[in-house]
Amino acid sequence: MTTAAPERPRTSAAREEQPPPVIEEPTPRWQPVAAVLVLWFLVWLATKGTSTLELGGRDKTPVMNSLTAFRDTMLAGRDSNPVMQLTGAIADLFRSFVGWLQRLVSVPAEPRPVPHVGWLGVTAVATWVGYAVANWRIALLVLGTFLSYGVLGFWTDSMDLLIIVGISVAISLLIGLPLGILAGTKKRANQVIEPVLDLLQTMPTFVYLLPIVLFFGIGASSAVVCTVLYAAPPLIRISAHGIRAVDPAMIEVTNSLGQTRWQRLLRVQLPLAKRTIIVGLNQTTMAALSMATIASFVDGPGLGQPVLAGLRINDVGTALIPGLLIVATAIMLDRMTTAASERGDAVARGEGLAPRTHRIVLGAGGLVALVAVYLSREQFWAAEWADLGLGRRIAEATDGAVDSFTTAISPATSALKDGITYGLLNPLQSFLAESPWWLAFAGIALIALVIGGYRALLVTVPCLVGIWYFGLWHNAMITLAMTLVATALCMVLAVVVGVAMARRRSVDLAVRPILDAGQTIPAFVYLVPVLVLFGPSRFTGIVAALAYAAPVAIKLVADGVKGVSPTTMEAVRSTGATTMQQIRQVQLPMAKPSLVLAANQGLLFVLAMAVIAGMVGAGALGYDVVIGFSRSEEWGKGAAAGITIVLLGIMLDRIARRAASPAPKEMQWLRFPKPF
Repeated sequence: MTTAAPERPRTSAAREEQPPPVIEEPTPRWQPVAAVLVLWFLVWLATKGTSTLELGGRDKTPVMNSLTAFRDTMLAGRDSNPVMQLTGAIADLFRSFVGWLQRLVSVPAEPRPVPHVGWLGVTAVATWVGYAVANWRIALLVLGTFLSYGVLGFWTDSMDLLIIVGISVAISLLIGLPLGILAGTKKRANQVIEPVLDLLQTMPTFVYLLPIVLFFGIGASSAVVCTVLYAAPPLIRISAHGIRAVDPAMIEVTNSLGQTRWQRLLRVQLPLAKRTIIVGLNQTTMAALSMATIASFVDGPGLGQPVLAGLRINDVGTALIPGLLIVATAIMLDRMTTAASERGDAVARGEGLAPRTHRIVLGAGGLVALVAVYLSREQFWAAEWADLGLGRRIAEATDGAVDSFTTAISPATSALKDGITYGLLNPLQSFLAESPWWLAFAGIALIALVIGGYRALLVTVPCLVGIWYFGLWHNAMITLAMTLVATALCMVLAVVVGVAMARRRSVDLAVRPILDAGQTIPAFVYLVPVLVLFGPSRFTGIVAALAYAAPVAIKLVADGVKGVSPTTMEAVRSTGATTMQQIRQVQLPMAKPSLVLAANQGLLFVLAMAVIAGMVGAGALGYDVVIGFSRSEEWGKGAAAGITIVLLGIMLDRIARRAASPAPKEMQWLRFPKPF
């Protein structure tokens, strides 16, 4: 029996004679996406306008009628249904507490013709609190803001808004901080809490209102509940992040000392995460202010009421003053919470007054505040603002100035609106909304598969089935078209401004405060100036959504481009690359994750404005939700539209998230040989 001689090892010369291996790379994802779109377009040419599932203005599907019947059944059983009894008791509790606070500071407390504490006492106490938690600059900001409430004639509405925000933030803190601690310390708890937070933060604000009105009625109770649901998630998520971010070495030290879990939490994790938690409280406060303003749609008290009244009659002057006061309130609360989070570090650095002097000033200010409270109870002039008429005069002057301004710039605004509408929005809307539903279903599903693989497809298909089931497919495609156009415009603006901010410090210093201010303005307020410029139309809704989403996207792009390694940029400059070559070939490609994240966040912010945009002529799903508020018989259609918006948001969010990650492994069959 013979054996084969072992193969001799190849020499280096022999190895060099072998041809180099063929290296395959995955096809860029835009190529198969383009192929899907081309195929979709070809089929669309032959089938457009058929099977679009368009629903007439007053028509309703059996599903919508079932939702309305469910609402009627719940209302009919309000006295016997345990769930309705529980929510009714909670609503009564909130209504009573809000009413007590209103009688304390904003409305007459019968038999008194004025509140228990008048404007002078409230302003003095608020100013003292601003100094106590922050510094004298914040105290002056608080003083100026509260005085503006009275001088401009909106004291009662302003106090009502602060009452709703204050109650909501307090409840969010009581609920959110324990949940944040649980999510930050227990992995299994976080796995349960995280999807709920994703759902609440993906859901547009108006979608909260329909079911909440059903269970809690209209008025202050619904305003508090919907505001808590919207405002608590940022505190929970950021608190959990702060606790998880505590240095593991510190945890090991506490374990070696034999501390219990509660001792470790109270003495190490919470103190070290304190600043992050206060940042979460800041975000929750801003979210509460935004939602409390929108709650005016369900008769929630506050400054949203006069803004809504002005928008309904297209009276910019009426809406302008309360809108500006909402912005002033947002800035005041934002600066106060931010300064409070930095106070500890400032004291540690020796900034501000000496501790003894600070205590003296604090005590003296407290005495002044008590005197002001006493005067506001005893003196009518200190209890109620006299009607100065300044707000009305400003509103009338504003109306005249707005008419002249819009007439002067109407050629430019009309050209811009027509260019975007006819050049971009109408073609895309026709492509999506006039496609047969089965064609659009297949096209969107294939795009999700190519971009995000099976994981994205497993989310996309149920969402598309849900959109079809609730009977508003055609309107959903119109909303999707407006969302994509607004997101595309948002990304163009984000790239242009973000790159400029990253490359020039002077631009960053000039633009960043504007972006910070833009992020503090509640979404509802954006409608006022946009409606002035463009009038009611779909384009108005797109511009309002763009204004709301742009600050976040611009910041993300700027930070991503700024994060490109200086060493890399120096090497590129040494090759003689021009500025545009540096941006297009180096900075933007290396900042791709930030760009994709900016697109994701911009898209969600745009979709969150869908219902608000429905108020100014955008139509589609936003209008369906709004009409569900105003007409009892349309409640089922409004609920179906709200659920459809949620499904759209979840689908787009998951596709965008998967786009930010590397190409999925299951799509590696999309390869091509590398050319020699």
